[in-house]
Amino acid sequence: MREFASSSISLAGSLLIAHPNLLDPNFRKSVLFISTNDPQEGSFGMIINRPAGKTVGELLPGRDLGALGRVPVFLGGPVAADQLVFASFQWHAETERIECRHHLMLDEAKPLLQDEATVVRAFVGYAGWSKGQLEGELAQHSWLVRPAGRDVLDVERCPTLWREITSSFGPWFQLLAEAPDDATGN
Repeated sequence: MREFASSSISLAGSLLIAHPNLLDPNFRKSVLFISTNDPQEGSFGMIINRPAGKTVGELLPGRDLGALGRVPVFLGGPVAADQLVFASFQWHAETERIECRHHLMLDEAKPLLQDEATVVRAFVGYAGWSKGQLEGELAQHSWLVRPAGRDVLDVERCPTLWREITSSFGPWFQLLAEAPDDATGN
């Protein structure tokens, strides 16, 4: 687990993984992509492992969306849960980082679907932290931090993504990641 001293390192482009002891239902077993992290402005991210089981076309019926209508919708977080946010994720091989642009308009998101190096996602809600809030949660060990690899946006990995990443932090985390939610049945 990486430690961060007073926002000296930006978390933008990183994954925030809910610590196994984080019981907040908004974030339990979640993996977030942090797209912006500014010491003065705060942080913005989206949960990337909670598919809503819907497509954009199902949420916006009657609109001519083309291929954008087939984009999967994810539950992005507890803030503005009544809003649909479009985001694009582009892998940059030279820096081995994912760049995220969020709050895209429909006409901005549509052409990005043609770019094979870009993944377009839709999110209902997002996660946001005010100045210093995320750093405080990191100091309390509520989150684990990991660079975002190119494969984290694979929709097929959603059901196992949190467990896989959490287990990679070592044997103790693997044990906690594999533990059932309700141990009383054992």
